[in-house]
Amino acid sequence: MRNSLFIIIVILLAVSCKKDNYAPPGTSFKGRIVYQGEAVNVGHGEVFFELWESGWGKRTPINVGVAQDGSFSSLLFDGTYQLVIPGNQGPFLTLPDGASHTDTTLLQLKGDRTMDIEVLPYYMIRNAKVSASGRQVTVNCKLEKIVTDTRARNVERVTLYVNRTQFVDGINNIANQTINGGDIQDPANITTQVNVPAINPVQSSVFVRVGVKVEGVEDMLFSPVIEQKL
Repeated sequence: MRNSLFIIIVILLAVSCKKDNYAPPGTSFKGRIVYQGEAVNVGHGEVFFELWESGWGKRTPINVGVAQDGSFSSLLFDGTYQLVIPGNQGPFLTLPDGASHTDTTLLQLKGDRTMDIEVLPYYMIRNAKVSASGRQVTVNCKLEKIVTDTRARNVERVTLYVNRTQFVDGINNIANQTINGGDIQDPANITTQVNVPAINPVQSSVFVRVGVKVEGVEDMLFSPVIEQKL
């Protein structure tokens, strides 16, 4: 009896160890969220898309976060996934997949893969230029309206953000200045300024971005991060 019990315990331990020794996911899936090949910049930790994999009983999506420069990267198992951008994600409209003609893209992974995801942003920030005089930072940019049909939305506000690190957005900033959408006279020539407070410990430069809040859209659109010497 004792020998039988010992054998059963050994078998259970062996099965348990086998389960624990499965190789972790090792297939790289990376790319960017883009508009006509240009990365769409977003807020840090604000935007994600979903990957759904069938055949595992309970279906739970894998959320893949989009970095502030529009890039993404995830380690997965080889297999077939359904890629979906939820409707409330991002300062953009999703485009129908060319094969399925729906908002779902069939993703086949067999080895590492790099793939950009094309979207339709409401606006794009063009030619952002930053300068500084003392501790006053000035930015000038152009706002291009991309969606012009019945789905178009107005600009709620444009905000200049400054931070001590390269992560710059509505949460991560030490100074900001906002222009309300109704006060923008020329979208092709937007200029705003902000005074940068004293930084401790002292550093010789700061990081700057322009953010655009679209009416009725939670996530903001941003310009690329620019490092500016003070």
